[in-house]
Amino acid sequence: MSFKILKNNCCGLDVHKTWIFACIGITDSHNRTEYKQARFSSFTKGLNELCDWLAKYHCTDVCMESTGKYWIPVFNVLEKHNLWVTLSHPKYTKPQKGNKTDRKDAKWICDLYMCGMVKPSFIPPADIRQLRDLVRYRSKLTNMITGEKNRAHNCLTVSNLKLDDVFSDIFGKSSRSITEHILQHPGETFDVTPFLDSRCKTPVEEIQAAVDGSISLEQAVKLRQCLNHIDELELHKNEIEREIFRLSDPYEAALALIRTVPGFDKNPLTAIQVLSEIGADMSVFPTAKNLVSWAGCCPRNDQSNFKIKSTRISRAGSYFKPVLVQIANALIKSKKHPEFTDRYRRIKARRGHKKAIIAICRMLLTAIWHILTDLKPYTPEGFLESRPVKEAKVLTTSQALNLLRLRGYTIKDDVVPIT
Repeated sequence: MSFKILKNNCCGLDVHKTWIFACIGITDSHNRTEYKQARFSSFTKGLNELCDWLAKYHCTDVCMESTGKYWIPVFNVLEKHNLWVTLSHPKYTKPQKGNKTDRKDAKWICDLYMCGMVKPSFIPPADIRQLRDLVRYRSKLTNMITGEKNRAHNCLTVSNLKLDDVFSDIFGKSSRSITEHILQHPGETFDVTPFLDSRCKTPVEEIQAAVDGSISLEQAVKLRQCLNHIDELELHKNEIEREIFRLSDPYEAALALIRTVPGFDKNPLTAIQVLSEIGADMSVFPTAKNLVSWAGCCPRNDQSNFKIKSTRISRAGSYFKPVLVQIANALIKSKKHPEFTDRYRRIKARRGHKKAIIAICRMLLTAIWHILTDLKPYTPEGFLESRPVKEAKVLTTSQALNLLRLRGYTIKDDVVPIT
């Protein structure tokens, strides 16, 4: 069995932490392919030698699989040397089991790429990649702050300090002042009135009863470290956010368009999160459906013998999808955007809450694709346009009456009052 060769001169790379195995496939006019193989170090010197070796054989097309984080420096160096690099997920370049070596893996990637059987991954421009890295790091810092707050909350709980029962935020101004005083004077009874903000609505008696506990020395040490770590992480997060805003300045026009979509105008970082994941150029996604599929917001194709095995969504968009889900959950509670609430209720009645929320995420992504493609602000007209009734759904009077009888309705004639 043979496949049609689409690329006459291309290279496959098997990337590892220390070594990179390369294989160039050169096909002549008689469809005879000659392979050139070599091994290079993953240090910068070795990557430059790889570029020189590719230039020696006039090879400008390179394909490699995304191995951990090891592919990133290789991709950056090859991109600087004006080489066309195709990155593929390992599941699309997985070789056959049993006869597998690093050199054969590189040759297998070269053969797949040569025949056009490699599905490329979306790689945004360098500045968007830098912005994406900082936005994802900010998400990690947010998760770390949440973890430390949970540990601090546990310290207060085991010490029978019920601040969470009387304050909506135990790390707010009033609650934090009371906690600091408890750490500075453990075991002492004090009046909480001087530490309360004037906007606090909880009665002073309830707050005084909530702090009637005792914190041990060990829990005090742990609580102090948790609070210090929270303050330190907040400083790091603010510094990262300043850098994120600086990197996103050149894309202010695209961000302004994204913020016209409902749910993206409240927090300026929400639109930046979207931009950092998909970029501003929608030409890489031929249609809105391609963007939705890339983000993992559509059902998979898993069918055999006319039987659908699964319609679960993929794991793609692990950083992107949670943002869309949060916005979708907020939109379905709003009365200002009936295009979302109507669709949510219609799908929820048949498929349930989770599938309906993913449908709203798909609507948001479709809107974002169109506004970035057409460079026009969001309008709900496309979702609210009237849909004509299909001819097959038009019933006669007798058919409609029979349908109502089958569903348990009792039909009676209208009683005309005698005048």
